[in-house]
Amino acid sequence: MKNQKPLSSKNPPKPNEDHQLIEEWIANAKPALNPIVSELDRLILQELKNPRFAIKWGKAYYGSEDVGWCIELVAYDVSVNIVFLNGSQLNKPPELGDETRYVKIRDIEEAKSPQVTEWVKQSCQMPGWAW
Repeated sequence: MKNQKPLSSKNPPKPNEDHQLIEEWIANAKPALNPIVSELDRLILQELKNPRFAIKWGKAYYGSEDVGWCIELVAYDVSVNIVFLNGSQLNKPPELGDETRYVKIRDIEEAKSPQVTEWVKQSCQMPGWAW
């Protein structure tokens, strides 16, 4: 992985190859959010080469050895935030956030939107938060 500055002063999650961690996290999400989280997970897995996973601070992390952590999912009561840990580098980055950028997803149509798909594609190909 390329030398990158840490995204945070916090210790990053430890990467794991076992997607079961994510599957359990999805199963524990609010039932109304489960289809949204499942769709975002599917989309990320489609785009991320040699994926690694982690659960830390109640959040799901996606990354690879090539880029580090690039996407974080956070399931709240009525929405799911998809956080692009390299979001400020994205072409037409999401409006919310600073260095990291995020989008609040409230329904399955938003999760399947062309813009979210494009952000995921970009994020999975550029350096994120080093582990």
